[in-house]
Amino acid sequence: MKTNISFKKINKLAFPALVAGIAEPLLSITDTAIIGHIENNAIESLAAVGIVGAFISMLVWVFGQIRSAISSIISQYLGANKLEEIKSLPAQAITIVVVLSLLVIAISYPFSEIIFKFYNASDVILKYCVDYFNIRIFGFPFTLFTFAVFGVFRGLQNTYYPMIIAITGALLNIVLDYLFVYGFVDIIPPMYIKGAAYASVIAQIIMALLSAILLLKKTPIPLKIVLPIHPEIKRLLVMILNLFIRTLALNLALYFGTAYATSYGKEYIAAYIIGLNLWLLGAFMIDGYSSVGNILSGKLLGQKDYKTLIALNKKLMNYALILGIVFIVFGLIFYKPIGMIFTKETAVLEQFYLVFWVILAMQPLCAMTFIFDGTFKGLGEMKYLRNVLIFATLIGFIPTLLLFDFLDFKLYAIWIAFTVWMFFRGIFLFFKFKRKFSPLAQKQ
Repeated sequence: MKTNISFKKINKLAFPALVAGIAEPLLSITDTAIIGHIENNAIESLAAVGIVGAFISMLVWVFGQIRSAISSIISQYLGANKLEEIKSLPAQAITIVVVLSLLVIAISYPFSEIIFKFYNASDVILKYCVDYFNIRIFGFPFTLFTFAVFGVFRGLQNTYYPMIIAITGALLNIVLDYLFVYGFVDIIPPMYIKGAAYASVIAQIIMALLSAILLLKKTPIPLKIVLPIHPEIKRLLVMILNLFIRTLALNLALYFGTAYATSYGKEYIAAYIIGLNLWLLGAFMIDGYSSVGNILSGKLLGQKDYKTLIALNKKLMNYALILGIVFIVFGLIFYKPIGMIFTKETAVLEQFYLVFWVILAMQPLCAMTFIFDGTFKGLGEMKYLRNVLIFATLIGFIPTLLLFDFLDFKLYAIWIAFTVWMFFRGIFLFFKFKRKFSPLAQKQ
């Protein structure tokens, strides 16, 4: 049966994925906004949350690539009408990634102070980084479990349940942030930055429990581990390995951005963290349509329907560009109020307002890149994605950052480097997709 790529079908998948995508960075944005308004050491606390957030995001993105790998394989089997053959794979894959997450905790927890010294954190900011991280990291296995379940849902062409789970987690995190950071009458004492960490961990645990319940009740996929090892585990692990290396390159760029911003001073790192959270919000908004590329491209590949694959890519590109333009218009209209959501510190806001326009201007470029990113993940082209990101980081981002840092552009240097980085990522994927699938579509 021909896959439906109508406006209605695409947006039926994209809207829940978009909402779920926004909910993910809202966990960090909520911490940033609430911590930025505490009475004592607000700038230092904001900087610490941002630095730790960057490191934990790195861990989540590195190991959370199981979501894309599982989604790709399941959607391909679904397209080939062989879903029954893949049912034992998710439980085995989830077990592997959760065990790895426990190893990460065992390795990182004792060395948290050393880790954040690499980010140029010192004195009060370093102390807050360690306090926040040593609590937040215990939510890591639950986050990876949730991501893996999201991959199963996506492979089954279902973005509705991930949306419900993500919204629940985001709303719970907001409520708990207020209660734990500021305290609640005489019942809950204010815990400040530690309170934000506890709120995130509890929200992550609830999301994982809800993911397990919905997977077991609403899909034919079991969570019970069944032997023997599924034959597709090897292909899954190769995909994850390529995405792992790719994400290390991605986080190398994020590390350099965070480390350089920290070295400029506490006002700069605080302003950078606000900008980074807003940039990630825009990225996750576009990820709603990128997810459709991930979901449907794998299915179309399984059906060998290359003409529809190309038509899908064009439609997703148009929708994402419109979304990127909406983000720009909204950002320009509320340019000043957006900054004040996060902090009232004049020195921080001054640096943020200087570079926020660059973040907004990047959105159409980000839209193109993220659509191709999602499509290539659905196609299982993890090796090419790996190579492109390594090239974009080593040849695009780092030299650009070093050049403009030498010219004393400070935060401008970082965001110009990110713009070049996104351009390199997008342009290579564009030409690869056109070169590979246009000839196949013409033969149909």
